[in-house]
Amino acid sequence: MSGRTQARACPERTCVGCRERAAKSELLRIVAVGDECVPDPRGTLPGRGAYVHPAAVCLDKAVRRRAFPRALRSPGALDTAGLARAVAHRAEATP
Repeated sequence: MSGRTQARACPERTCVGCRERAAKSELLRIVAVGDECVPDPRGTLPGRGAYVHPAAVCLDKAVRRRAFPRALRSPGALDTAGLARAVAHRAEATP
């Protein structure tokens, strides 16, 4: 026996809203496009990304703490209205 396990390591990220670590697949990647935050569910958009749980509670905490401009290294404020609609729509679609 070599001591290796057969389970593959799952990458973890930290939610910018609640600051809890979770599997990358459980979080929603957010990127800055211009002056707004855009969800990146496939994780393929270019640029720096921030991760948040796809729940309104975590999104509200992140907005209140001004976590997106800091995490995305944006010089000014970012519009999160479209992001809030996307998270609300995703929450409705998930049973």
